[in-house]
Amino acid sequence: MTPIRSAAVFCGSRVGADPIYAEATAELGRGLALAGITLVYGGGRIGLMGIIADAMLAAGGQVHGIIPDFLQRREVAHGGATRMEFTPSMHTRKARMFELADAFVTMPGGLGTFDETIEVVTWRQLGLHDKPILICDVAGWARPLLAVLRTAVEDGFADASALELFEVVPDVPALLARLAAPDTLPAEMPGAISPGSGV
Repeated sequence: MTPIRSAAVFCGSRVGADPIYAEATAELGRGLALAGITLVYGGGRIGLMGIIADAMLAAGGQVHGIIPDFLQRREVAHGGATRMEFTPSMHTRKARMFELADAFVTMPGGLGTFDETIEVVTWRQLGLHDKPILICDVAGWARPLLAVLRTAVEDGFADASALELFEVVPDVPALLARLAAPDTLPAEMPGAISPGSGV
């Protein structure tokens, strides 16, 4: 696997109810910057999107935002991003994030985060890419999402191999370690909560 030089991070346009979500997202931003990994993200300056971009920039990192024209007002495009692209639709936004990223990271978020995550997992299942997909289980946030995916397998709507399309890591340090050495570190059990996550 080639070194990861850019990562698309999917995260909320809100900060969430627990302060740990913002803390972990800022920690990820600082870590990506220190690792020299470019952030590819949804381009907003609000919620966790704004937090990760601010943390990256404060640590000297490169931030590549991509936001649809119609979302400029709702998500408020980040004025300090290293580069900002405006797209005509959500579809083109996701396509550009896909093109620019060497890996995909899911942090806490809402419907848009779920949509982006499921799409890149589906694309990997269809053989459109073989890029790492890492879901960070911040304070147990990812467990309901994982339960839905496992239920799809248990109910016969997805093959068990679907759970091998992504990895779950328990926290930001583990996530950064996987990004630093994607082909040498032992993978976490695909589709499962990692040891140390409290499950």
